[in-house]
Amino acid sequence: MNNLPLISSRFEEVTRTGKPLLLDGAVGSLLIQRLGEPRSKIWASQFNETHPEEVIKLHKDYITAGADIITTNTFRTNPAYREHEKDEISRSNAIRTGVLLAQEARGASSILIAGSNAPAEDCYQAERTLSHSFLEKNHKVHISKLMEYGADFILNETQSHTDEIEIITQFCASEKIPYGISLYFTPNLKLLSGEDILPVINRIREFDPLFISFNCVSIAAFDSFISQKLFPFRWGFYLNCGTGKATDIILECGIEPDEYASLIRRYLELRPVLIGACCGSNPAHIRSLRKLIDEDNH
Repeated sequence: MNNLPLISSRFEEVTRTGKPLLLDGAVGSLLIQRLGEPRSKIWASQFNETHPEEVIKLHKDYITAGADIITTNTFRTNPAYREHEKDEISRSNAIRTGVLLAQEARGASSILIAGSNAPAEDCYQAERTLSHSFLEKNHKVHISKLMEYGADFILNETQSHTDEIEIITQFCASEKIPYGISLYFTPNLKLLSGEDILPVINRIREFDPLFISFNCVSIAAFDSFISQKLFPFRWGFYLNCGTGKATDIILECGIEPDEYASLIRRYLELRPVLIGACCGSNPAHIRSLRKLIDEDNH
């Protein structure tokens, strides 16, 4: 079933009303904070099998907090990471389980499920070690499986390399897969692959994503970027709320929920279609954002 028209209509409605959809907050990093450092190469995705009830509970906590969209715990179930796993059962079920747990948490509600598709290599790694052909296989397989198992759309998040961005956008557009793409950029407003952000955005727009968003960047870096920019396209953001470095294994909350809502309030004037919070956040941040959205639209 091609659900592109249905999902597109949800985002078109947001464009008309000016009331953004609310994405959930941290998933993998919050599970690690609660359950401890994972031993697997697939990072917090291992908890889909070892602690499924905790994954479902986190999804439900975000729904209760007011999220319109929950994200599958599949940040590292892609082939580039799964090939490290010796357990074939774990490897084959990792993606499916991540989607099924989100579906169980959603129940019969109208909550959207975003299939999380991360960079093939570490999301903060500037160097490229994989071949182009493997990158292509990695994203095509992971995206296809997420949709096959029941994600409503693909959230290609923390993307910061133009080779992967090209692969993702071309594949999703050609296969009529509903998708959003979320970019990570450095404090000097560059992708990790070295390009300026705006030309990359213009290129992405040629492939008609549901939205282009920005995630896991600091509020300070986002302020520097957004201060001189107009957004003549559907856009969104979910920013870093953690302490320390983004590469730290355990990320603690560094921006309190009400403070985060207060800091991002001014961005609503630019009519994003999607807002949320990234690493370091928790359901309380989403509850504060729900209150902000509802107050802003009265």
